[in-house]
Amino acid sequence: MRSLYARWMLDWENRLCSRATNRVVRPFEWGLEWTSNWPVTERHPPNGGDPHAYLKILNRAALEASDKFFAYRPPSDFKLTHQLLEFTSAVNTPYSENDLVRAQWFPAAHKNARRRVAAIVLPHWNAQRTQHNALCAGLAKLGISTLRLSLPYHDYRMPAELERADYAVSSNIARTIDATRQAVIDTRSCADWLEREGFESIGLVGTSLGSCYAFLASSHDLRLRVNVFNHCSTYFADVVWEGLSTRHIRQSIEAAMTLDQLREAWMAISPPCYIDRYARLRKKPLFIYARYDTTFPTHLSEQVIKKARELRLDHEAVVMPCGHYSLGQTPFKFIDGYYICRFLKKHL
Repeated sequence: MRSLYARWMLDWENRLCSRATNRVVRPFEWGLEWTSNWPVTERHPPNGGDPHAYLKILNRAALEASDKFFAYRPPSDFKLTHQLLEFTSAVNTPYSENDLVRAQWFPAAHKNARRRVAAIVLPHWNAQRTQHNALCAGLAKLGISTLRLSLPYHDYRMPAELERADYAVSSNIARTIDATRQAVIDTRSCADWLEREGFESIGLVGTSLGSCYAFLASSHDLRLRVNVFNHCSTYFADVVWEGLSTRHIRQSIEAAMTLDQLREAWMAISPPCYIDRYARLRKKPLFIYARYDTTFPTHLSEQVIKKARELRLDHEAVVMPCGHYSLGQTPFKFIDGYYICRFLKKHL
């Protein structure tokens, strides 16, 4: 039987989620045209067969050669203007506004620090351009310079026809993979710029969808050695299938695919597929999850912590007494920020 607090929290989560009235149920699409620029497609060109079977082949190939799948040519056109870093994404899409990467720069307040440390912040799905800026400013005051990356199809990078970042996560199966691959590569490109600027230690903070992107990026980049996964979960498909905020996406997908099939189609962008690889890199992660989360369901977050313990990761875990949306509300956002800042300050 749920406690009064649990019922109140879940009711609050539902009210916060329902604030967004512009969710669109888009048609289901395999989106195979989005696979044409993936490295694995060179060895496995389309054969006109079953789209699901073909995506399974590409996912297996991506997992077997994930270094190649997430490989890229470092950008050569970095430009910092008025604390806004811009560069061309190494991943090309049909949307020019999406391919111009932008990251807000929060330089450390302490110019004479003995070590130059920095963090990259990856916001949540549908974050506005000012969200997470308070966290970045707080880290800067602690001597940690911070880049707040605008994710693919978000804020600065959103195509004109969109009101939400629907092209980042959607019922278009291959486009969702492509957007995730782009986010990982753009994150690593930010590390290129920080390294070029002389930063010696780089941390990574990802929230919600940004947490998934952060895990994939860190699993493929030795430089991102200290990680905060603010909301953590397992398979990409399970979050979309079970999550409160993705019901409109499931509504479109479930008419064409089962959950098992969706897992197979999104294996290459699912953190559990890289957890053993991540463990071998001996990084320092902090996992934060919420007790009453209905967007990243709590039982999925608990599976992440269980696996981290089984692999004996040198990790820390924090369970917040709130939900997914309420983590961004007072007082929980301040408590969350405290844990993030303390962890990065200690380990970077």
